[in-house]
Amino acid sequence: MSTIRITKQFNFETGHALYGYDGKCKNVHGHSYKLSVTVSGAPITDTANVKFGMVIDFSDLKKIVKEEIVDLFDHATVFNQNTPHVELAKELQIRGHHVILVDYQPTSEMMVIDFAAKIKSRLPENIKLFSLKLQETETSFAEWFASEN
Repeated sequence: MSTIRITKQFNFETGHALYGYDGKCKNVHGHSYKLSVTVSGAPITDTANVKFGMVIDFSDLKKIVKEEIVDLFDHATVFNQNTPHVELAKELQIRGHHVILVDYQPTSEMMVIDFAAKIKSRLPENIKLFSLKLQETETSFAEWFASEN
């Protein structure tokens, strides 16, 4: 059976700030992120299976990505927990804001690495994460490929 890749796209809004950065992104700001998730596998050949012919049901992939990424990061503000931004994070949390503290600089590059680990841990054994593309603007994005990691 052939190996097939399928891709599902997701959108979410997230704020962040890059501590120590020497440009505008040191300030708290946000992006309308677009995440493309590509997985690979063989289509199901069991004609008795309700998902016959599918690599993975798009709705099953959607559930994983929504639970691990979109529902968590949408309309949140992300800060590196190992910087003084942790004080700002605490203040925002006290005021009822959704804040995520991570152990990395919240760049697109580092976020896509984090997302890959989260998604891979939830995929069925016969489905492989092939790639992720995290687009933070129309012209700027980070990509992760399993073949390079």
